[in-house]
This record gives sequence, structure tokens and C-alpha cells, in this order.
Amino acid sequence: MTAAQDEDTSTNSPRFYGGRMLLAMPGMADPNFSRAVIALCVHDEHGAMGLDVGHAIEGLSVAELMAGFGIDAAHLAHVPVMRGGPVEAQRGFVLHGGDWGGQDSLAIADDWHLSGSMDILKAIAAGEGPSRYIVALGYSGWSAGQLEHEMHAHGWFLGGPVLPDLARLAPGQRWDQCYAACGVDSRLLSGAMGQA
Repeated sequence: MTAAQDEDTSTNSPRFYGGRMLLAMPGMADPNFSRAVIALCVHDEHGAMGLDVGHAIEGLSVAELMAGFGIDAAHLAHVPVMRGGPVEAQRGFVLHGGDWGGQDSLAIADDWHLSGSMDILKAIAAGEGPSRYIVALGYSGWSAGQLEHEMHAHGWFLGGPVLPDLARLAPGQRWDQCYAACGVDSRLLSGAMGQA
């Protein structure tokens, strides 16, 4: 067990990990989560919710997404939209730095917030939004105890806090880079699931 995989063995009290990274292990059986990089936004006794920030939706940019709402953001044609997860795949979310706060901005970590309203998209398009952000459609959700069970079965690696420079990393590099930030070389991980 590594420091990042910490568990409270001194008591039976539950541990919750909102604001941390959840990285799919190489043997992840669910193809929806192969090489997933989840920014865990909420985790409590009722379940968990996070955004997969490691998989871009092919052929969809932030500019195209905003155009669908009548917002001109042609200057964002190079910014991809992430596949946040299989739940409510048409619902939009923005994971962003704490330098912007809107009507429904929820702090999830020291300097990361989650928003889901149109005001953040308008602010980003106007150049008045957060300095760093990731736009996603859909989210990843777990019922009460489900994530803990999957973690115990070694489907997920619990990383540290959401990386400050996460938005600057190319989506295809985020899985490897998040493991590296935890001191783990992802090339050396086994694809076999199970317990030692």
C-alpha cells in the first residue's frame, strides 16, 4: 500500500476522497473507464461523482459546443471537450481554477471548482473566465459504497489532489502524468486485477 492508497485502519470510520484523482488501473474491466483520469468532485456516504478528464470527445471542440448555445467562441476551436462519464452524457460541466466563481460554483479541492451553468461558458468565451478549465459532457457516478468496493477490488488507484496544471496537459497524456505525479511509472503496472 502506498501513501496515496492510504486507508484508516485504526478505526472503522469511512474515508472520503473528494478533490483527489482517481486513476483507472490497467486491468479495468469496464471499457468506459479504460485509462480513465477521474477528478473526484464529490465523495460521501451517499456515493461519489467525478469527471473523466482523460478522454476527449472526438471531433468536438469547446468552440463547437458553445456555438450550439449561440455563443461565439471560435478562438477556442483547439480546446477539446472531455467525455466526463457515461451518466447524463448531454449535461455539461466545467472543472476550473478557483480564480472564478459563479452562481453555482462548488469548491472541490484547494484550488479547483466545479460549475455547470451557462454563465461560466459565456465568461470563458469572453475571456473573463477562469485561467484554467476543462469542459466535459457527462459525469461518472457511483452509488453508496460502490466506489469503495471497486477500489478494494483494485480497479482504481487513488492519487493525490487534482494536479494544479491538469488543464495544461494534453488529454492523452493525463493518465501517465497523473500516475507519475504519484511516483508511479504507469508502464510498469500490471493489467491483472486481484489482490496480492
